[in-house]
Amino acid sequence: MVSGAAGAVGNVAGQIAKIKGCRVVGIAGSDDKVNFLKEELHFDGSFNYHRVGLENALKSECPHGVDLYFDNVGGEISDMVLQHINRGARIMICGQISQYNNTGTTLGPRIQPLLLTKSALMQGFSARNYSQLFDKGLEQLTIWLKEGKLVSRQTIIKGFEKLPAAFIGLFQGKNTGKCLVEIL
Repeated sequence: MVSGAAGAVGNVAGQIAKIKGCRVVGIAGSDDKVNFLKEELHFDGSFNYHRVGLENALKSECPHGVDLYFDNVGGEISDMVLQHINRGARIMICGQISQYNNTGTTLGPRIQPLLLTKSALMQGFSARNYSQLFDKGLEQLTIWLKEGKLVSRQTIIKGFEKLPAAFIGLFQGKNTGKCLVEIL
């Protein structure tokens, strides 16, 4: 399971999981993004969380639960996904974009009992944690890209003056893949 699956990080994480033999389900915020995940990236499942109930979508797309969850979003989406994790699940926290603009502390489910009873592991990380592996990672990603196993998608916004709007658009889910601003 990948949240923010059509974004720059989520779509690559999902594609790598597919390459490694996982069944991959992506959570996205529009029907166009769902189509991108299914048709271009060949995810096994995907749903638009704005249009479907999360509980029903998770039961439908992951009837046997979730073993791995790549979390880019946090908040209510992750609260719901965590209710569907399997014993021994692994949760990777890469981003929490739904929480970035919060001015106070938000309360959600207390997940420690869930992690305990499911013997699950939750760990946050950032790219900096793996800087010593950047060259090796770039080499592998390049091979997969050349072999056609990895698809790259960008949202390109033209004009330096549009930089602030492009940045705000990241938090509104307006991009598919990497968001780039082209300076004319």
